[in-house]
Formats: sequence, C-alpha cells, structure tokens
Amino acid sequence: MSIYNHPAYYDIAFDFVNVKEQVDFFEKLISVFSGVRVRNVLDIGCGPGKQLIEFARRGYRCTGLDINERMLHHLRKRAEEEGVEVETVKADMNNFELRKKFDFAFILMGTIGYVKSNEEMLSHLKCAGRVLRKGGLYVIENFLLDWRNAFRKQTWKMRRKGIEVRATYRLSPKNLIEQLAEEELVLEIKEKGKIRVLRELFTRKLIFPQEFLLLPRFKFFA
Repeated sequence: MSIYNHPAYYDIAFDFVNVKEQVDFFEKLISVFSGVRVRNVLDIGCGPGKQLIEFARRGYRCTGLDINERMLHHLRKRAEEEGVEVETVKADMNNFELRKKFDFAFILMGTIGYVKSNEEMLSHLKCAGRVLRKGGLYVIENFLLDWRNAFRKQTWKMRRKGIEVRATYRLSPKNLIEQLAEEELVLEIKEKGKIRVLRELFTRKLIFPQEFLLLPRFKFFA
C-alpha cells in the first residue's frame, strides 16, 4: 500500500526535520544569491509541505507542486489549521507549466533524483527555469552520496498525538550504468492499539555533484 497515499503518517515519520532552521537557511541563501526581492515561493515535489507552511507564516506567497493529490489535500488542511494560505498544483515535476512566475523555488530530500534518465532531469530543469523570474534562485537539496553508508539500512522512530511511526529506509543498487538505485521505505504505525505496515518502493537516479557543474553550459533559466 502506497505510503504517499497516507500523508499524515509520512508527515510524522519526517518530524525530525527542523523546519524553522531550514527556512532560516533559505532566507540566508536568498539574501546572498537572489537577484530579485522574494515574494512568491514554489516548493517542487512538496509532499506535506512543512517548509511552505513556515514560509507562509513569514509572509511569503506560497505554492506547492506535487503529483499526489492526497499529499496536496493534506498540505491544504495543515495550512488551514495553521491559519496560513498555501496554493497547491497537481503536476508532474518533470513536465509542468505554471501561469505565474516565482522569485524562489526549492526541491528537498533528494526529490530531484526521482527522474529515471538524463532526459527527464533536463526536462525538470527546463520546467523550473520557465517558472522562475529572471534573477530568481532555485535551491536543490540533492541526495547525500556517502558511499560508506549509502547502502546501510536506516531506522528511526517518531511520535505525534498518540501515533507512533517506526520508519525503515534502505537503498540498493539497481543499474549502476544508468546510476539507478532502488529505494525502499517501510512505515510501521502504532495507533489506538493497532499496528499497520505501509511499504513503498521507488527507483531513484543518483546525481553526482560533478554533473551539476556541467549545467551552466545549458540555458535553463531565461
């Protein structure tokens, strides 16, 4: 059963992220590198959108883009509970068009790696470039490529409002020539005395830092 179709549990599983510090860091990046004043913010592959809600608290106009409608519904519900406004767009991160331009965009948690080829990656970057204002900034949080630990199983546990989520994450080589790996995420949920298990398998592309150094040769950001 798809974990992404249960966004509340996914949200709890990643409660270890310090969202306030993250957004503080983004604002520092904006102050140093952005060529425009930032008002409109876009989160690509936003999931539950924790960072967008924090941006909205700080007065930014926020939009979250994701292909999963249940994730977007969860984000809208959380934003309403927090008393902030967040717009949502259902779209494929590798093939999208938006009517308005953004001053700042970001993609987190290695989501950039959910492309299955170099062509998809270039398509994603072109889409991001089209929706950014000239002088705007796009921040990519790439997957951590630590070869000593990349293929070790990781396990952690989080709790919120009486719900306990034990997460197990594992990465396995799939196609080394194409830089593809299989990613497995398992959530064991304890709620109201009952236990349920959700499991998701993904294919991700491992994008190396040297590849990003080649990108200035391509004109993505008009």
